[in-house]
Order: sequence, then structure tokens, then C-alpha cells
Amino acid sequence: MINAEPTGETRRQGIGGDDDVVRVRQLVRAAAVATKLSLVDQTKLVTAASELARNTLIHGGGGYAEVIPVTNGRRNGILIVFVDDGPGIVDLDLAFTDGYTTAGGLGLGLSGARRLMDEFRVETTPGEGTTVSAVKWER
Repeated sequence: MINAEPTGETRRQGIGGDDDVVRVRQLVRAAAVATKLSLVDQTKLVTAASELARNTLIHGGGGYAEVIPVTNGRRNGILIVFVDDGPGIVDLDLAFTDGYTTAGGLGLGLSGARRLMDEFRVETTPGEGTTVSAVKWER
């Protein structure tokens, strides 16, 4: 479970095509700048968001992203949430294995996004969809 309290407005972006992946990146970058994350952490956050948005589109058949400024009482951060109603992930451990792919890519999207973030959670039910939540905290 991710322990974070919202501190600002939740921004939502539908993901139905490649242009929406770009919009998610822009939304996340703006939130990271407003939260005063370091340039390195901004880059990590935007890269993870891009991978997760692409997964939402390709594997989940589309969905939406939410970008939420949060705090844990000590630090501020950005929570990103990606939701789809796609086929879900049958074997989550296998999905986190570097090099495993079902779409012909490098197989680094989900595992790479997890490594870039400070907190990461996947909720999935085969046949019902997937929700990925992740936080990048300020240093």
C-alpha cells in the first residue's frame, strides 16, 4: 500500500492513442516541476510515466492516468496512477522479469518503471484490468 495524502488537485488524462502518451508525459513533467523535484527525479518520473502509459495503451487497450501531488508527512512527491480494463496480468512475477515481453518490445517497461520510482504497486485481476500506482518523493 502506498502511504500518501493528496496535497493538490488530481489531474486525469485519458489514454487512447500515442498522442495521449505524450500528454501524460507533459502533465507529469509539469507536476514534477511544481513539486520542485530535482531534474534527475523529474526525468525518472517522466520516463516511468511514459512506460506505464504505453503499457496502458498497448497491453490494456487504453485507459487513463491520474497525476496527484502528495505528501507522506515528511516529504512531498507525485503519485501516478494508471488504470485499464484490459486482460490483466496473469503472472505478475513473470511480467516483472527483465526481458519478458508479450508485445515484442525489450521487456523492460514494467520492471524498469518500478526501478525508477520510490514506491510501486500493481493491482491486477486476469480478465478485469490493471491498476499501477507509483510515487516519486522529493530528496
